[in-house]
Amino acid sequence: MLLTNTTVIQREMTSNQLKYIAIILMFFDHMFAMFLDQSSFEGALSRIPGRVVAPIMCYLIAEGYFYTSNVHKYIKRLLIFAAISHFPYVIYFHITWWRGTSVFWSLALGLIALTIAKNEKYPLYLRVLGIIACCILAVPADWYYIGVLWILFFGLFRGDIGKQLLSFAVIGVLHVAHSIYDYGWLWANQLAIFLAIPLLLLYKGKQGKKSKILKWGFYIFYPLHLLLLYYIYIMIFA
Repeated sequence: MLLTNTTVIQREMTSNQLKYIAIILMFFDHMFAMFLDQSSFEGALSRIPGRVVAPIMCYLIAEGYFYTSNVHKYIKRLLIFAAISHFPYVIYFHITWWRGTSVFWSLALGLIALTIAKNEKYPLYLRVLGIIACCILAVPADWYYIGVLWILFFGLFRGDIGKQLLSFAVIGVLHVAHSIYDYGWLWANQLAIFLAIPLLLLYKGKQGKKSKILKWGFYIFYPLHLLLLYYIYIMIFA
């Protein structure tokens, strides 16, 4: 009996594809957040797909640290869009302007924390204090210090997917427990963050086709989609 060579097809996802997934799911997640009663079982179920967005974004921010040619410009870009996105975010979610802000603030502080952690010019205690400061400053933001810690450990353990996912899981469990304790059992839908794991496992470090449209598209899309959804919301319910 003749044996033939078997071609093994390994499926992979590029960072561009992960961004597309995050953008699409984020749009519907934010739509469901306002258009459905979040105290209902249906409302809780509607938020499940969108739970993978934050882990994907945090992972890609950590990856971006290693791919960028200028991390300071990268941080500046995130901070600028944190400022741009602030009022669309608080207006859409009916939050007092000084009590909360968008996920861009968490992402920026996560990148700052990773940059501090990787800078060996500073003694360890200063780096630890810097990371703690980033976590405290992130408290008002969407995904608060959880986003900061995910970015930090995704970056510190880059190249070891086992450690990356273990740290992601430990931080994620704390987040889920805290959410259920504060808001009740419907917030067990936060367990859906672990649905991001198969997607992250499919990512092998490939960025995909370089495109300025995609590079800037996510940043611009975030505040614009909130304004669009708010306009639709006003048209329907006003």
